[in-house]
Amino acid sequence: MERKGGSVKAASDFNAAEDAQKLRKAMKGFGTDEDAIINVLAYRSVSQRQEIKIAYKSTIGRDLIDDLKSELSGNFEKVIVGMMTPTVMYDVTELRRAMKGAGTDEGCLIEILASRTPEEIRQINTTYKQQYGRTLEEDICSDTSFMFQRVLVSLSAAGRDEGNYLDDDLVKQDAQALYEAGEQRWGTDEVKFLSILCSRNRNHLLHVFDEYKRISQKDIEHSIKSEASGHFEDALLAIVKCMRNKSAYFAERLYKSMKGLGTDDDTLIRVMVSRSEIDMLDIRAHFQRLYGKSLYSFIKDDTSGDYRKVLLILCGGDD
Repeated sequence: MERKGGSVKAASDFNAAEDAQKLRKAMKGFGTDEDAIINVLAYRSVSQRQEIKIAYKSTIGRDLIDDLKSELSGNFEKVIVGMMTPTVMYDVTELRRAMKGAGTDEGCLIEILASRTPEEIRQINTTYKQQYGRTLEEDICSDTSFMFQRVLVSLSAAGRDEGNYLDDDLVKQDAQALYEAGEQRWGTDEVKFLSILCSRNRNHLLHVFDEYKRISQKDIEHSIKSEASGHFEDALLAIVKCMRNKSAYFAERLYKSMKGLGTDDDTLIRVMVSRSEIDMLDIRAHFQRLYGKSLYSFIKDDTSGDYRKVLLILCGGDD
């Protein structure tokens, strides 16, 4: 499929000071004009929203995020505040939310660490430390355990080869090593899976997956499912899926957040906000192809009110 890009584009005749005034007016006095807030923020890029935040402070003398938080609530507030957060910082706050307090949102940790580029992960690490005074790795280690912890630590190290280089011998060697670590022996040599899947470049891994299928007559995903379990299995599968097709991976994340009883709003919001400027149009196309129904119609059936309005705009239309 050809790349189509994001659903949210920068507004052309953009005026940050004007937008700031509109937002203030929408929140001043009794009651809040949610539509006015949506009409400004949902049609601006992340960097334009940062300019609005600065203009709001310099012309009105108040903090825009604080004002939004005091006026809005629930999932609508979460989306709007997420949209107002710079990209790397948004990943950082989501990772922190996934680990702090009781319980861990393992799905969030896997999704962010498996799908971001090494460069993005390096930025996340730096920002995380600045923000919380601890490293991301320290928090991962205090919040997770066993092989799941090890795969997250490997991903957070941002050590993946970023080149395109292909060495046929190494491809064969890796495929054979994975085969011997999994299908061929009792108990899986998990570390072998982890070291290959977390360090090799994408081009190399795609060839390894093909070679693996040739040797074992099975897709690598099939072997991971039969050999690994729990969150460790989820993490390895996410890495493979992101290597094969990142937009299809996010389409699946969205589908799973909405299908069945109850909605996983944290995941729905995070994917819609974080991918809207990157590959939302691709995600939509894959969603339609994989599930025979448009992402737009899913969101429409699964959400309500202002929350629904803003997600549908981030979705960028129906297929």
